[in-house]
Amino acid sequence: MNFPALHRIDPGSNFVIAKADTAATTGLVPNKGEKNGDLKARAEQELAADVKQIAKLQEVLYAENQTSVLVVLQGMDTSGKDGVIRHVFSGVNPQGCHVTSFKKPSEAEADRDYLWRIHAAVPAKGEIGVFNRAHYEDVLIVRVHDFVPESMWKQRYEQINNCEHYLTSNHMVILKFMLHISKDEQRERLQARLDDPEKRWKFQPGDLAERKFWDKYQEAYEVAINRCSTAWAPWYVVPADRKWYARWAIARVVRETLEAIDPKYPKAAGDLAGVRVE
Repeated sequence: MNFPALHRIDPGSNFVIAKADTAATTGLVPNKGEKNGDLKARAEQELAADVKQIAKLQEVLYAENQTSVLVVLQGMDTSGKDGVIRHVFSGVNPQGCHVTSFKKPSEAEADRDYLWRIHAAVPAKGEIGVFNRAHYEDVLIVRVHDFVPESMWKQRYEQINNCEHYLTSNHMVILKFMLHISKDEQRERLQARLDDPEKRWKFQPGDLAERKFWDKYQEAYEVAINRCSTAWAPWYVVPADRKWYARWAIARVVRETLEAIDPKYPKAAGDLAGVRVE
């Protein structure tokens, strides 16, 4: 199986979000004699192995200092973006991995073009950057709530593609994941936050208000994915009703992408054979 191709939306494929199964576990094929209930346990074991390998590869990527990797995470509220960050990148050296969460633009950010804060946060060579939400908010929430005229956000798909093409032409690999959950699953997760005193802090009154725009968000995501899944920066739509599967699937793509980059430790400066430290 060419795993990185799994869940990838190829350019021109006419992705229909309503047909994407949010509870699928497509990448985990049961082994002979293995029951479906064992898939979660196997996924968690393989995730742990992938996390260790990602950490090793990131160390070499950092030492080589030639290529950067940008991981973009998008999804509806409660889709599991924070959990992916915790579980997939838990073993990576913080010195070479940076997470940026994009919320409502500050006054300084709002006074500049919408890609300004994005470009300022992209990872340097040798680093992995993780965006918890990103520039796609400017064709998602901005579109849903009419924060800017339609004539303005319609231009942004091409602008985003051009920006990502520029970045990938300059030693960056971009992986974009939409964590795709169902409306019923979101309801259960929101209710779980309300019911658990230790998770209640995560709940925001605005979560319920945004939920009323579910259909509009689904439409906005479908258009953004179709317009902005490119050969240089494809989208992956990952089934996320089962958190364990989404984490496993994303970790596998990240690992195999790093393996394809195949970073190497740089050569030592000069011949150090026989050198002893006094």
